[in-house]
Amino acid sequence: MILNLSGRKTLQIQTPEGVVFNLTIAGLFTRFLAWTVDGAAIISASTIIGMGTQFLALLSPDFSRAVYIISYSVLSVGYGIFTEWQWRGQSWGKQVLRLRVMDASGLKLQLNQIVIRNLLRPVDILPVGYLLGGLVSFITRRGQRLGDLAANTVVVSIPETFVLDTQQLKESKYNSFHDYPHLEARLRQRVKPSEVALALDAILRRDEMDPKARVELFAQIAAYFRSLVSFEEKVDEMITDEQFVRNAVASIYRQNVVRKSVGSKTEMESASIGS
Repeated sequence: MILNLSGRKTLQIQTPEGVVFNLTIAGLFTRFLAWTVDGAAIISASTIIGMGTQFLALLSPDFSRAVYIISYSVLSVGYGIFTEWQWRGQSWGKQVLRLRVMDASGLKLQLNQIVIRNLLRPVDILPVGYLLGGLVSFITRRGQRLGDLAANTVVVSIPETFVLDTQQLKESKYNSFHDYPHLEARLRQRVKPSEVALALDAILRRDEMDPKARVELFAQIAAYFRSLVSFEEKVDEMITDEQFVRNAVASIYRQNVVRKSVGSKTEMESASIGS
């Protein structure tokens, strides 16, 4: 279901337990800026390839031209496939503009979906400057271009205020995760921001859930976190799945807040010396 909040499209995902999560659909202008950054990266790489094929031109200009065309075609399509798979739905441009590709149903993004949406990118670009893809994105309810429609994917925005909801986390007096910083760091590296957001939303809405659904939901979330990191038994023994999730989310947000505070301090110090 799509809502229109303050003129922005929102993707609403409902879990089998009845919990609803809202994700903001990326706007056309923001996606265009991300594509511009990616295009600059592709052009830079193709320029380097062109310089390399100049040596082949000494042997055969036609062969050199053919190698360049094939290399550019592979690069233009392979760039999106590689980066979005390697960085969990983000290319370089999407990282800069805080965007992410995800499955339209809220499921885990699959490699075949990434391949499909990038193989259809040349069609979306037609006739020039993503005119066709932009038009389709404008008229579809979930802002999907042709590649997204075929792959069942959407592009969502990652809000910059992602860490501000930590004040609502009533972390227990003792979080056993803090005694194992290497496990906290490993979890932060492997979990997606959108997944942490879903877990946090579940924590904040836990009192609204049916008791049985609440237990089942937190059991699933805890099991997923455990699949990312092999926690030692003593880390989470004698605590419920819900407390396990609360500790995990609090640990992730806690590090983000520390980093943000350190960054602010550095900026103040730089300002004081006239940077």
